[in-house]
Amino acid sequence: MEAQCPHLGADISHAEIEECETSLVLVCPWHSETGLKACTYCVQVRSNDKEDNFVWVEAPEDGINWRLVELRPVSEDFADPPPPALDLSHLSLSSKGRVPSPPEPVVPIENTPKTLIEWAVLILNTADPTLKVQRTRHAVNAFRTGQLKSIGHRAPNAPTPPDVPPREDAIVTVDPAKIGRRKNRPVMLHALANIEQWAWDIIARFGSKHPDLPPAFFSDFTKMALDESKHFTLLTARLAALSPSTPYGSLPVHAALWESASVTSLSLRSRLAIIHLVHEARGLDVNPGTIERFRRANDGESVSVLEIIHADEVTHVTAGHRWFTWMCEKDCVDPVQTFRQEVKNGWRGDVKGPFNIEDREKAGMTRDFYEDLRGEMEWRDESNPSAPKTHPIDLGAKDDTAKITVGYEA
Repeated sequence: MEAQCPHLGADISHAEIEECETSLVLVCPWHSETGLKACTYCVQVRSNDKEDNFVWVEAPEDGINWRLVELRPVSEDFADPPPPALDLSHLSLSSKGRVPSPPEPVVPIENTPKTLIEWAVLILNTADPTLKVQRTRHAVNAFRTGQLKSIGHRAPNAPTPPDVPPREDAIVTVDPAKIGRRKNRPVMLHALANIEQWAWDIIARFGSKHPDLPPAFFSDFTKMALDESKHFTLLTARLAALSPSTPYGSLPVHAALWESASVTSLSLRSRLAIIHLVHEARGLDVNPGTIERFRRANDGESVSVLEIIHADEVTHVTAGHRWFTWMCEKDCVDPVQTFRQEVKNGWRGDVKGPFNIEDREKAGMTRDFYEDLRGEMEWRDESNPSAPKTHPIDLGAKDDTAKITVGYEA
């Protein structure tokens, strides 16, 4: 069945199911029983001529070109409610030379968030990566189980997100052009963990600006925030096992992804286009090559982690595509032409292949979205505003471990 309440559109993945005399009744955690019927699908395990079992799903009656794309198990590594034994010690940055601070509670004692928007802003303002993961898991579970007062996107005085989310003092941020090609496996894992940091911003920054957003939007992006937290945890755990001398935070990182978040901070449609349909779609292109490099190194544990991440990121691009086309329909504009214009205005240089056409198609991105596409946004040296604007040189081909393609003229 679908995971959205037919009444409110809220997440019902944690709803109680009660057996009655004549049927099964789902009790939504968001409100009392309404008598509405949720959309359900007939699912069967069948056998073919070779006696192999496969899952058969009945297409919706009103479906157009409907097909089953993929079936995969849910990762138990981040099952909720959060298991108390979860070990996050590998996320703690070195406190050498600093006086350790007392641990901050997951749920603040003062000014406890009561809405999803308030939790999103709190998590963005949380610098400690361990606490950020714990708060993400708590907030998403509270949202899914109806424990929060509301989403908060229609509140008159919703909190505002930070211009730049803080990071731990131990993390050194450098220009993206100064980070060379990542050949070393620990360095590659460290770089990948660095980009799993910003998922809450779209909820915090645009939720209150768009009070017409349905609960399903927040359901999709809280799932994405939980996925990013899971990815960060899996990557840093693998990094700690592979190279104990290289914990997360011990290597320089860049904030190029946040640069695109800043460029698109005034428009939800631009944010969906650039972050989710360019950056994350680029991840679908380069991830298979990265996975193959770890496989050639006989690093099966890292391969398993990266395969989980890649499968999740197909759904992230899917969510970006879903809500981008939703906004285009609401604005009565063509999604393909609008996307190409957003990229022209908010991206630098070519959107380069080779493209993972199969996984992009799973996410809804047909070739007319991205083929022969180039961004024309100009770059200015912020340290010298009077300098002439220049167009960047694309360094993305030199680094197939990053989700992003970014570089600057020397």
